[in-house]
Amino acid sequence: MGVKDFLQRCPLVAILRGVKPEEVEAIGDALMAEGIAIIEVPLNSPEPVESIRRLAARFGDRALVGAGTVLDPADCARIAAAGGRLVVTPHADPEVVRAAKQAGMFAVPGFFTPAEAFALLKAGADALKLFPAEAASPAVLKALLAVLPKGTAILPVGGVEARNLAPWRAAGAAGFGIGSAIYKPGDSAATVAAKARALVAGLGGA
Repeated sequence: MGVKDFLQRCPLVAILRGVKPEEVEAIGDALMAEGIAIIEVPLNSPEPVESIRRLAARFGDRALVGAGTVLDPADCARIAAAGGRLVVTPHADPEVVRAAKQAGMFAVPGFFTPAEAFALLKAGADALKLFPAEAASPAVLKALLAVLPKGTAILPVGGVEARNLAPWRAAGAAGFGIGSAIYKPGDSAATVAAKARALVAGLGGA
């Protein structure tokens, strides 16, 4: 299954910035129970590769697990070695995209302009992350989709929460990266489950 297949199942990507390896499996269980099957561990979290290894071992093909905040193409190999299948960046770097694809992973790089979007797609990006979404709008997304290749999947990330999912969905968002609205350091698995439930309910309204 590709990125778009997982997004069709549930268009939410849980960004677990700051999660620790010893808590990540329980949090992963909570997310999966609520239907969220794309999990991103940013590399500026404690021991991120170990968290990715544990999630990948626990869920296998049932979840799409990978790394976020990937800045260095060289990191792609160790993410893949840990079982990660997804690389997400905050910036428009075709080199990271190419490294992720060479390592057999999916790449969802960050972009903000049409020029960046086209360059990343040319490098092999599987989907694109509109970041920071707070500085854009659903109208911007709609305009981007009008010029990008048909079927391009764009995920707004930054400031997305249950109450503002609907306008982004209406504009054509294929999914959403959710950070603090789904997990903050110190959140219990039960807290994450409740946040996830609210977000999935918000999708129903969208």
